[in-house]
Amino acid sequence: MTMHRTLLGAAIAGTLLISGTAVAQQMQERGDRTVAAQSDSNQPVSDTWITTKVKADLLASSDVAGLDIGVETTNGTVSLSGDVESQAQIERAKAIAGEIEGVTSVDAKQLKLKPGM
Repeated sequence: MTMHRTLLGAAIAGTLLISGTAVAQQMQERGDRTVAAQSDSNQPVSDTWITTKVKADLLASSDVAGLDIGVETTNGTVSLSGDVESQAQIERAKAIAGEIEGVTSVDAKQLKLKPGM
């Protein structure tokens, strides 16, 4: 009976994995069409993508207070703003932003240390 449950569990997991991959591929294809459809907007699509990617990577980093950092991108230049707890966080935020594809420069002049730090 245990072997049947194990096999059933493996079959279900395999089915979910395969269907999840198909859904992800469909979403990516839809996303590609969405980006193409948005290319007529005033703001370059790449700047929007860069801003989103930088913000997501800042939020995912345990080294940086991502919620406290604002991100704007203009023609590939990422501007970071806000208050952080240390100079190390400023440097890490600059490094994270600089690693993103399409970023031409990072301006962190508006990224300041919190008062009392």
